Amino acid sequence: MLEKKVAIVTGAASGIGLKIAESFAKAHVQVIMADINEERLEKESQRIGAYYFKTDLSKKEDCKSLVDYALGKFSKVDILVNVAGIQTVSPIEDFPEDKWDFMISLMLTAPFLLTKYVWNSMKEQNWGRIINLNSIHGLVASKYKSAYVSAKHGLGGLTKTAALEGGAHGITVNSICPSYVRTPLVDNQIEDQAKSHGISAEKVIHEIMLEKAAVKKLIDPSNIAEVTKFLCSDAAACISGSMMSMDGGWTAS
Repeated sequence: MLEKKVAIVTGAASGIGLKIAESFAKAHVQVIMADINEERLEKESQRIGAYYFKTDLSKKEDCKSLVDYALGKFSKVDILVNVAGIQTVSPIEDFPEDKWDFMISLMLTAPFLLTKYVWNSMKEQNWGRIINLNSIHGLVASKYKSAYVSAKHGLGGLTKTAALEGGAHGITVNSICPSYVRTPLVDNQIEDQAKSHGISAEKVIHEIMLEKAAVKKLIDPSNIAEVTKFLCSDAAACISGSMMSMDGGWTAS
């Protein structure tokens, strides 16, 4: 069903974005991998048989250039997966204002702009799938993550609004909201916290990161890739505007 569809995946040089790009490529989707890390992007795109486009999604012109590249090469965009993001931990009074601006631009403004720029292509085909890689922090908050939580809550609002507008045109829009995912970034966080608290990495996962979760297990990026692919399938044609939690029961109570 997805064969010959055209997908843009941001944050695709590593972690979750890379796994999603790999999963699509195996399904014979024409994948355009977008990231700021050109060296890794080129290497990974060659490995999985995808196209790549270096871009700084915190800049409006780069968002436009990415979509223009996809439309120029394939004349359409069927799937958009917004993954690119970062996290900075700091109390509000110490949070750098320029860091706030950057994080909101990257994780909220860029998904809006990319959605806007692919919208007409999807409307013309009467088919489109937009998946926003959100977070458990799009549903709940944690201390010291004001920019990240604000961006992710905003992304939830964008998801729901776009779903309402897209339904009549065959466009579905959904958010995936995972808790901690086993990526190099999270592995580094585990190591740092283990050192600072003087406890084992396993205790960091169970007692700090996943304290509120019923399932004390980090999510594998390949699981998120499979859910993403499902949301693009015919079986998910009536799923739109959802905030699909993958949180091990974090929000169940």
